[in-house]
Amino acid sequence: MTWLDRLTGRVTMYRLVAIVLAAIAAVELILSLIPGGSAFSPLQLLAALATAVLVSAVTTRLFALPFRAKPHPESALISGLLIFFLFFPSTDPADLLVIAMIAAIASASKFVLAIRGRHVFNPVAIAALIIGLTRLDAAVWWAGTPYLLAPVIIGGALVVYRTRRFAMVGLFVAVAVVLSVLRLSLGGTDAGTALWLTIGSSPILFFACFMLDEPLTLPPLRWQQLSLAAFAAVVIEIPFQFGPLYNSPELALVVVNLIAFVMGQRRAIPLDFTGSRALTPTSLELSFRPAHPVSFRPGQYMELHLPHSKADARGHRRVFSIASAPGSGEVAFGLSIPAEGSSFKRAIAGLPDGARVRATRVGGDFVLPRDPGVPLLLVAGGIGITPFASQLRHLAASGERRDIVVVYAVREAGELAYGDLLAASGVPVIVVSPDRPAALPEGWAHLEGAYLDVSRLPDRVPRLAERVAYVSGPPAMVTALKRGLRRLGVRRITADYFTGY
Repeated sequence: MTWLDRLTGRVTMYRLVAIVLAAIAAVELILSLIPGGSAFSPLQLLAALATAVLVSAVTTRLFALPFRAKPHPESALISGLLIFFLFFPSTDPADLLVIAMIAAIASASKFVLAIRGRHVFNPVAIAALIIGLTRLDAAVWWAGTPYLLAPVIIGGALVVYRTRRFAMVGLFVAVAVVLSVLRLSLGGTDAGTALWLTIGSSPILFFACFMLDEPLTLPPLRWQQLSLAAFAAVVIEIPFQFGPLYNSPELALVVVNLIAFVMGQRRAIPLDFTGSRALTPTSLELSFRPAHPVSFRPGQYMELHLPHSKADARGHRRVFSIASAPGSGEVAFGLSIPAEGSSFKRAIAGLPDGARVRATRVGGDFVLPRDPGVPLLLVAGGIGITPFASQLRHLAASGERRDIVVVYAVREAGELAYGDLLAASGVPVIVVSPDRPAALPEGWAHLEGAYLDVSRLPDRVPRLAERVAYVSGPPAMVTALKRGLRRLGVRRITADYFTGY
């Protein structure tokens, strides 16, 4: 799957979602030119699309002004595209005015319904719910149509592959499909027709791929995400009505967002830049002092928001694994700085002392087992060593001893990041590189090669099959190593995909 990793890793997740939604909209426009290919005319589609996107972009900028916030163009574009797919397209001025109102409400929610810089609700979901309560309009989720089934599946699969939320999306779809088929069957529909109606004529797939996994409103941990995914499916598929509220995708998402907000970090965290140090010729560690204490577990990540001029397609937000230990009073991140890096990397690498960035969320399940007696294999590629740096620093600070073997693959010996930390930890390290490091600390070994061949590990890693493996690095490498380790009998593998930033 290397080609797919490269394809989806060229842009940020936000930009990928925007591209996919725009492509689905283009397919619908093409279908509208074919007799019987669409329920809407090209003019209706264009009028609704232009209204939703333009009003979303303009109102996002307007609402950002009183809050002294930097508008996020990708977010505005995605909101406009989602609104286009949720409400019937029309050329009627009254209908277009309502679409404009929905876009304005969605934009306002990003700033008004936010706690210290963090979204509480998915903007489009809360806008759809509010407009429904006013009875001015109701979301129909017309993207759930057989005509768009293929592009939604293909585009949604790309988004889910990029975010690696297979379990969350898959669980939601499975629960929703079972409940929907059961409900329709009990109403007299045969099972085959019920299944086709559920897959081809309902918003389940569109909702799951493009709205349920919206990153800023997700809880931080995997079990929380899975629990809320199943809960959302129940809210959507089990009929109920309490006054003006009834089972709908927008209500399900708003409720899930509220629960997720309580579960996770409930405010953005200002971080003041304190300095950097070179890890290798092409990588740095950046250190920040948080404005207030940050709670995280070693191996988790932060999403940083850094507005900067001339931002490229990758945007203003990026996810980084934390390299520092909890309780150290600082937050550090290790990152590679290639010669032609993204605008975000150039901006963050050039921060002056005291510059402030904002952490919008903390999360991730790439954490070590609570049982210190479990033997571990930590496998890293390049700057993928970062989460292990946090874990080893935490173990050193706490005095906890664990049976750990580190395997570290780099392009060349000079790119060995955190070598001093690895040496001080005392854990055995196997370095994989084309050239041998000039000097290896005691207990270290070297495997010559341009890439890690896991078939060479059984003779060098004691009790390999008994270990819990943690693999961190570029997606193509992680995918290949997981497959190879399973062939060697390693059954418990946790992965951290550095998808490019």
